[in-house]
Amino acid sequence: MRVSVIGCGRWGTLISWYLDSIGHEVALYGRSGSAHMQILIQTRKNDVLELPESIGLTTSLDEALKAKTIIVAIGSQSLRQLCQELCDHGMKNKTVVLCMKGLEKTTGKRLSVVVSECLDASNKVAVWLGPGHVQDFYAGIPSCMVIDSEHDDVKKELVDAFSSNLIRFYYGRDLIGNEIGAAAKNVIGIGAGMLDGLGLSTLKGPLMSRGTREIARLIKSEGGSELSAYGLCHLGDYQATIFSQYSHNRQFGESFIKKEPYGELAEGYETVQALVLLAEKNHVDLPICQGIYEILYHGADCMSVLSQLFTRSLKDEF
Repeated sequence: MRVSVIGCGRWGTLISWYLDSIGHEVALYGRSGSAHMQILIQTRKNDVLELPESIGLTTSLDEALKAKTIIVAIGSQSLRQLCQELCDHGMKNKTVVLCMKGLEKTTGKRLSVVVSECLDASNKVAVWLGPGHVQDFYAGIPSCMVIDSEHDDVKKELVDAFSSNLIRFYYGRDLIGNEIGAAAKNVIGIGAGMLDGLGLSTLKGPLMSRGTREIARLIKSEGGSELSAYGLCHLGDYQATIFSQYSHNRQFGESFIKKEPYGELAEGYETVQALVLLAEKNHVDLPICQGIYEILYHGADCMSVLSQLFTRSLKDEF
């Protein structure tokens, strides 16, 4: 398969390396003004991996769009702008695979919806989601992930083409649930980091259990399946998000509590805005996500928020 990857950060670079390693023809696109891209052009390396010569590097979007399959791995809040650029370049009849976990913060919209709104209807959209960190994959540590799309033929083609001994892919059956679940796990990851920063890591068990339950309710309110919250997109990604040293969201939460600077992208910071929007729209109770939102955006005291969660009215677990 001829594939172009848009996004020259760690994840886009890892995807390029992975797809090349299993035999695909891969080009990696980055903007000419990107510091990450200039380093890759000069050294073919970043701080995690080295790209083989078989992977093409380009700063030309027209060149990247010669591939039939376009994989996008950029920050979620930049997706609409990218789609406008792709539209301006006349992109049609492509398969767009979103390797991103987020929601549009100003609208609460899923990323596949953003793409469908912006691009020509001849393009088909899929999502690639699930647990795994760049460092682990590059070290040969395997994981399981999921590919979902409204188009069954696209799902089958991608799962068949991208599966290997390093990544076992499953066919997704709930695009709504998979996208919301994948985005929301980053918010729970920030909450986990906050607990680490407070020295309350033992509360990660309740956080995982109750966090999954409230996201399941949200997924259902949006028309998806509650079961998706318990799949690879959300609960299955908790180890990588809540415990791993490589988790940007967990580290951001810990740094926030300790009032330490943190410069990496933590998608959950903006995603929590979208979750609050969806909760209000659908009249769904998201006490954990709402608490994280109040801490991040309204300066609420973390221990006071935790106390409020503990003193909520008593109820059955399920």
